[in-house]
Amino acid sequence: QVQLLESGGGSVQAGGSLRLSCAASGSGFTYSRLCMAWFRQAPGKERERVALIGHDNATLYTSAVKGRFTISKEHARNTLYLQMNNLKPEDTGLYYCAADDPLGFSCNRPTYGNWGQGTQVTVSS
Repeated sequence: QVQLLESGGGSVQAGGSLRLSCAASGSGFTYSRLCMAWFRQAPGKERERVALIGHDNATLYTSAVKGRFTISKEHARNTLYLQMNNLKPEDTGLYYCAADDPLGFSCNRPTYGNWGQGTQVTVSS
């Protein structure tokens, strides 16, 4: 079982930057082999996947954040990051870190099996 703890959210003005972190802990898994992703949910909207990084370090972004957000992971610290630049008010939401065992399949999947509690990002215009 993987426990995930996000940090780094906050309030910024449009055009600003934030870096989210997600520390993974627990047992029975190898961090470098996990699919990892960031999801977000804005008020009144469905949760959407923002970015993912596979066990092969391949990345995938939703079109709304391409060129502005960067997902990365640090194996030595079992930590996932999301660098968010040029933030827009529509980026406001609760951001969740998620992890899943690939089990031999693609990491490009609509939902994951392990979730953090979320960290709030608020972007004002």
